[in-house]
Amino acid sequence: MKRVSKSWVYVLVIAAIVINAGCSSTPASAKGPAMAPADVEVAVVVQRDVPVYHEWIGSLDGMVNAAIKAQVNGYVMTQNYAEGSFVRKGQALFEIDARPFQATEDQSRGQLAQATGQLAQAKAQLAQSQAQLAQSEANQVRTQMDVDRYTPLVQQQAITRQDLDNAIQNNLSAKAQVEASKAQIETAKAQIEAAEAGVQAAKAAVESAHVNLGFTKLTSPIDGIAGQALVQVGNLVGPASGTITTVSTLEPVKANFTVSEQEYLSFSKRAGGDLSRLQLELILADGSTYPHKGKFMFADRSVNQSTGAILLIGQFPNPGNVLRPGQYAKVRAIVATKANALLVPQRAVTEMQGNYLVAVVGDDNKVSVENVKVSERVGSMWIVDEGLKPGQRVIAEGTMKARPGAQVNPKPLPQTAAANGR
Repeated sequence: MKRVSKSWVYVLVIAAIVINAGCSSTPASAKGPAMAPADVEVAVVVQRDVPVYHEWIGSLDGMVNAAIKAQVNGYVMTQNYAEGSFVRKGQALFEIDARPFQATEDQSRGQLAQATGQLAQAKAQLAQSQAQLAQSEANQVRTQMDVDRYTPLVQQQAITRQDLDNAIQNNLSAKAQVEASKAQIETAKAQIEAAEAGVQAAKAAVESAHVNLGFTKLTSPIDGIAGQALVQVGNLVGPASGTITTVSTLEPVKANFTVSEQEYLSFSKRAGGDLSRLQLELILADGSTYPHKGKFMFADRSVNQSTGAILLIGQFPNPGNVLRPGQYAKVRAIVATKANALLVPQRAVTEMQGNYLVAVVGDDNKVSVENVKVSERVGSMWIVDEGLKPGQRVIAEGTMKARPGAQVNPKPLPQTAAANGR
């Protein structure tokens, strides 16, 4: 108990000393030398026209993303590219076992040759039937002449009736032979049509077999970067296997981002409806600004009714293929220009319960705390709408050392610190 009581005594004594020191009315000169003014770093309130940026979350994508898929069933025999490498249009990326398809094509070509032979045979049969028709018609003309000559001779009893009857019978037989030859011609023509259809079917089978044989080589349809192979040599693939790899064109690259309907209408009006005038910047995932400027490509055809946002597409040059599909980025654009804006470093502004405060150093190097109204952030600076004047000095470093009314020793804020918002 005694030990606890003594500790409380020490605490009370120390508190009394502090209170007496703070409340003493003894002049400063009687207490010893006064404390030196605190060193602070100050920045001058700058006034200039400031571009106002808006930023949107976006993602990058290739201009064209070609999914490579198998069109025929077979086993993968070779992979002919290095994953992540640049490939040319028409370059074979994979090869499927072509032997079954080569055999099918050879068989189809044999069937085509057979159908072609049948067509030639049918044409030869037609020529023969036409020759027989000509011979039959000539024979019928001769028998008709016999009938015409024998008829008056019978009346003159120069020949017998039997001779005329034989001539008439021969003429009828010749006419029947003519009709038979004509029928053979029609049959030959029908055989030719059937043979021609067989040839066309055989040609189609050859073409189909040739196309399927070509599908055993999975080629790139575009110049671009080939992605990871999703199958290995020896795997069985087919039309149901899905994407085997993807080839993307990355120069230039697309940036997809969404903006609210209100924002879209706002800067669409400022651009006079021509959004291609917008110059885009890209902020990468590490916070760095991409060195190449982009341009607006197009806006999606509709606003998403569930989110009230619209998809916009920007285009950025991509030398060296540094940017890749799926990469996170922020898209930034100048949407307005604020004239005669007042700028202070962000470090000079303190937020307290929704109020923004700035420590101002007067001409007498005394500190005053001012309420300010801020609007946009521009890089490392705040735009101040109310509460400050151009040329005033604000404390950017050392605000914890400065009390309202206190004397300070202001020093210019280094340029590098000002640029970094210190």
